[in-house]
Amino acid sequence: MTPLRIGIIGLGVISRFYLAALDRSPEAELVAVCDPDTVTHRGLPPHVARHTDHRQLLATADVDAVVVNVPNDLHFPVCRDALAAGRSVCVEKPLATGVEDARRLVALAREHGAVLFTSFHRRYNAEVLALRDRLPREVPVTELTVRYEELIEEHAGRDRWYLDPARCGGGCLADNGPNALDVARLLLGDVRVTGADLRFDAHGVDRSARILLETPAGTAVRIVLDWSYPGERKTVEARFADGRTDHADMLAGHPEFKGSLWHEYEGVLREFTRSVRAGVSGGPTAPDGLATAELVADAYARGARQEARS
Repeated sequence: MTPLRIGIIGLGVISRFYLAALDRSPEAELVAVCDPDTVTHRGLPPHVARHTDHRQLLATADVDAVVVNVPNDLHFPVCRDALAAGRSVCVEKPLATGVEDARRLVALAREHGAVLFTSFHRRYNAEVLALRDRLPREVPVTELTVRYEELIEEHAGRDRWYLDPARCGGGCLADNGPNALDVARLLLGDVRVTGADLRFDAHGVDRSARILLETPAGTAVRIVLDWSYPGERKTVEARFADGRTDHADMLAGHPEFKGSLWHEYEGVLREFTRSVRAGVSGGPTAPDGLATAELVADAYARGARQEARS
């Protein structure tokens, strides 16, 4: 089978994981990149076309699909242009910084018959998948806690836009929240927000958040986010109706900083490639960027109301 021809738009800190996954993939190949900073073009294979404007890449590069890895505030315009050009899109979470823009992208993908795939890399984490496989069918989950805690300055690297609420779409809830929420949806299905407690710094960045949710069956879900955590903790804890508990540490077995992302982005690329081949955005458990965008918007609204009352 001819490999899927892929272009990467945006060569920020996460791009190295996509590049590595593409280098190892028998199903896809890198044929073009785009970044306005030409320094990021260095070291790429000679056959890879280099662009500084995503519109030029879409107009001239022979690509079947693109990976959109630009700052959050640029997700909407870049994805819009790619979908309008008939290219399938794998976009880093969040799908968009505003829920209405996320809805527009979903509609545009349908209009042009393109796959719109949101990259929630934690759903391909080996420990999370092992926990999913261990969940007992006969005993319901009564409580689920997803912790996503880190020191954001260590993780942002040169991509300082993370700390600008206008560019990021907020803070820890806007950027880390989608990954944590998607893990909850992967394990439990649909959830709805029931409460939100956010803590903002002097620059208006939410540095920590506690989001409460529940499933239609009544399972209580807690999302714990922190951008000021000294170190890194990414875990899932499940409690069952019979009193048993189970646990997944997303970082287990990966002592290297960001080491778990190597295998997770292989999973992202593999599922995206197969979705494009099939011509669909995925089944009922596929990554749904719109669903998480709606949950994030609801949590921010609830947090604002809670802050106003206090």
